[in-house]
Amino acid sequence: MRVGIIGCGLIGQKRAALLGKGQLVATADIDPARALMLADRYGAIAATSWQALTERDDLDAVIIATSHDSLAEITRVAAINGKHVLVEKPAARNAAELEPVIKAVEDAGVQVRVGFNHRYHPAFQKARELVAQPQFGDLMFIRARYGHGGRIGYDKEWRADPVVSGGGELLDQGMHLIDLSRWFLGDLPHVQGYAGTLYWDMPVDDNAFMTLRTQKNQVAHLHVTWTEWKNTFSFEIYGRTGKLHIEGLGGSYGVERLYHYQMLPEMGPPDTTITEYPRGDRSWALEFEDFMQDVAQNRRPSASLYDAYAALKVVGEVYRQSGYNF
Repeated sequence: MRVGIIGCGLIGQKRAALLGKGQLVATADIDPARALMLADRYGAIAATSWQALTERDDLDAVIIATSHDSLAEITRVAAINGKHVLVEKPAARNAAELEPVIKAVEDAGVQVRVGFNHRYHPAFQKARELVAQPQFGDLMFIRARYGHGGRIGYDKEWRADPVVSGGGELLDQGMHLIDLSRWFLGDLPHVQGYAGTLYWDMPVDDNAFMTLRTQKNQVAHLHVTWTEWKNTFSFEIYGRTGKLHIEGLGGSYGVERLYHYQMLPEMGPPDTTITEYPRGDRSWALEFEDFMQDVAQNRRPSASLYDAYAALKVVGEVYRQSGYNF
């Protein structure tokens, strides 16, 4: 599959490193020097603009790794030009911005995957297997926390500008927790939450608290934060007769671990299995392999624009309840 990358910053470079020899054909970035640097590294061509890149006949797919304000429009135009797309989350600044993109993608008949790479962490892949087993029981609720502490000057970066970012921590790490919760529980139409700016001097939120509920009253209780100071990831899944706890994502978040607690007939302390995943993060590579299969098999991606749209609807409702007008 011949690929172009739009947005040549940290994430675009990470995506480029996963491509096979000769697979990266063209790059584009608002900084022409950065596009040229990435193109030279992999023997590609630096396009004069993102529009020009999407019009190239020698591309099958486009990876979009720009700031949030450009994601939706570039995806829409790429689809109109017949390109399959892997677009980074959140895919748009809000749900309304995604609606014309969905229509364009449906009309064009291309495949668009949203970069919810956390689904491909090994602990989550194993968790999906375990919750499907009868001995785990029906799912009751999820409890999750995800956070980091920013860095000096964080309040001056593009994420702190609501025009560019569309929101703060809720739209950043919150999208991952909402998506993972939907992946296990299904749609979460009942939304209660609060997003606030508790520490950073910025017009976007740095903390968000949510209680989301399915039609069957399964609950996801979530907290995302830019005031954690020590990076934290914790995701607990409670079944009637078993519990899973995923902690760490590797790197600064600590070794990825999966704790499996299995209730005994006599109850009491459960049987416990702890699995560690100390190897490097392969979620990005596995996600891209799935994207290539989406294209080859002409199948709707498992993490699609519809999943992003549903998560963005939750984000928008929490912002509405919190008095933000992004």
